[in-house]
Amino acid sequence: MKFLNGKFFATEFTGKTNFLKFLSVRSVFSVANFLLLFVLCCTFVFAQDTGGIRGKVRTTKGDSISGVDVIARQKGEDVKSAISDSSGKFVLEAIKTGLYNIVFSKNGYSSGVMYNVEVRKKKTSDLGDRLILTVDQGTLILVKGSVFDQNGRSVYGAKVEFEKISADGSTRRIGSGSTSQSGEFTFRQPDRAAKFRVTASMKGASASKEISVDSAGIYRLAITLEMRAEN
Repeated sequence: MKFLNGKFFATEFTGKTNFLKFLSVRSVFSVANFLLLFVLCCTFVFAQDTGGIRGKVRTTKGDSISGVDVIARQKGEDVKSAISDSSGKFVLEAIKTGLYNIVFSKNGYSSGVMYNVEVRKKKTSDLGDRLILTVDQGTLILVKGSVFDQNGRSVYGAKVEFEKISADGSTRRIGSGSTSQSGEFTFRQPDRAAKFRVTASMKGASASKEISVDSAGIYRLAITLEMRAEN
């Protein structure tokens, strides 16, 4: 009889334990569901009180610039960031309403800022293509030159061709232009060691010079053309 009672009491105790476990698991699920519902509600409320900014980054010539870091900054703090795609476009989403300064930068270009861009509730402010970056001259190789005739006078309108010389001696044309009224020309190249050939020609006269560069900076040269005397 004691054994039966013991068995009975053991069964009763086990049943209470399982019931308590059931209540504990149910409580955990209830708390989890409450927290999930709370997070969803907060997200919904936050989304209702935000907006966005989109636009395009380009050069002064209108060419799109990819890989530009675009940052929405408010009171000196970075709030949101994005990188422009292959067409120069970007989108900043889920930004709280208010005024922001849009900072955009990329290596090789001077940084730009657009001040006091307003973000409105449930709206995406379109900046169009008003974000313009200019080339940072300090990160380029500038080859500047002058063309003279045999008498030392500047040659205006001379054709100038710019070629890159490879290690095997082969050449590849990478640019061309003409001299200004003062007989000058400029070519811009990325910051890397290279060897170039510059050829100037005018009225049947032609001459070339080679120049080696090793880092960003200004490199100068002068070319003299043996011009035929005009009758």
